[in-house]
Amino acid sequence: MRRVVRVFWGPRPEPAETLAGRWRQTVEHVTELLPAAAPPVRGEWRQVHASGPDTACAPDDLTAVLLDAQAAEAWSDLTGTGLRLMHTGADGWAVELSGVAGGAPQFLMQSLVMTVDAPDGAVVPESELLAMLASVWEPDFGDVSDDDILDALEDDAGFTVGDPVVGRFGYLSAARAVLVPDGPEAVRQDTLGGGRLLHIAAPGDIDTVVRAYGRLRDAGALAPLPRPLDRPTL
Repeated sequence: MRRVVRVFWGPRPEPAETLAGRWRQTVEHVTELLPAAAPPVRGEWRQVHASGPDTACAPDDLTAVLLDAQAAEAWSDLTGTGLRLMHTGADGWAVELSGVAGGAPQFLMQSLVMTVDAPDGAVVPESELLAMLASVWEPDFGDVSDDDILDALEDDAGFTVGDPVVGRFGYLSAARAVLVPDGPEAVRQDTLGGGRLLHIAAPGDIDTVVRAYGRLRDAGALAPLPRPLDRPTL
């Protein structure tokens, strides 16, 4: 089964050295949390390029890799610096990290998206992965979703790609977290730094995700950041 663990934020200019530190923490924690997908004994992470074959990318190489990416993209100070890494384990396990960060865009969010492929029935620590990304990247919002969840939110709840969203789990920054409604259908919350990690539904329970999304959106907790973007979080 494939799922995505994602975090998003607005403009936050950062030098390559700072971004490399965030990327390094991410790949180290992924190796700890997903040893079947990214076992350290099975070789390095691979960098996926827009053209040409992928290449080895060790954690110690990340600063140089990001500096090269910035040099190749004249607008990286505005759009952010992109990087895509992957690691393949055995028995159907794989993980990919794709991010754009460090820029000051006016309309498109910065992001880190983790795609995890796992054998059917395998246990994936989804909430821990989302909590890790939130801790490392300090985002505005995040989610754990799959294609079925995102299709249902678009078809049944009016979700538009690019707007804040939650899935089986969600993360909301501090200003969003205070808007989470109480009541009999309130979701379980864990404090995470200044934000909140939301436990919304079990795998396959799409109806609960759709209802929770509607309540959070109506309460203002999933309001889009105003455009043009001028801050990283609500």
